[in-house]
Amino acid sequence: MRIALIHALRHSPPPIEAAFRELWPAPTLMNLLDDSLSADLARDGQLTPAMTARFLALADYAVKTGAKGILFTCSAFGPCIDAVKAAHPDIPVLKPNEAMIGEAAALGGPIGLLATFAPTLQSMPPEFPADINLKPLFIAGAMAALDAGKPEEHDRLVRAAVQGFEGCKAIALAQFSLARAQAVVHEVTGLPVLTTPHSAVRKLKSLLA
Repeated sequence: MRIALIHALRHSPPPIEAAFRELWPAPTLMNLLDDSLSADLARDGQLTPAMTARFLALADYAVKTGAKGILFTCSAFGPCIDAVKAAHPDIPVLKPNEAMIGEAAALGGPIGLLATFAPTLQSMPPEFPADINLKPLFIAGAMAALDAGKPEEHDRLVRAAVQGFEGCKAIALAQFSLARAQAVVHEVTGLPVLTTPHSAVRKLKSLLA
């Protein structure tokens, strides 16, 4: 079984591949990366019809190769992914965060929502149930550290940001690239920490296995 993983950040493939190895190693994974999508969104400050068209083109290509499911791994492009869902209703098409949102909703709020890519905190909160109280936290500089090849600096910034982050039942890491900091966030806060890759693999397995 082939599952297509479509990325808008170059940091996304390793954490989702690791989650598949841990939870469901059977599928054949196909990685499609266009990291100019995230750069264009950061530049333009909003999603555009051209971006949606690019998402549709990537999904069409994946389906033509025989993919039985598609997982997008960048959480700032929800409306673009909705368009792909509508275009391919016969296979599972998952937003990166929808499985994690379901698990977080089952826990109830308040939920801490951590992100290192600012547009994520605009697009993702409306996807949560209205009765879930969210405490968003943007971690400045962490994504730039990853871009510069400094993962230890990324983790240091995350650790510093969550010091004293209280009043939550659990913490959700909004991006695949943040999954690497799961242990750090749990160590500092003592709270359950949900990651998008693990939640997504669990949901895909339930739908396709």
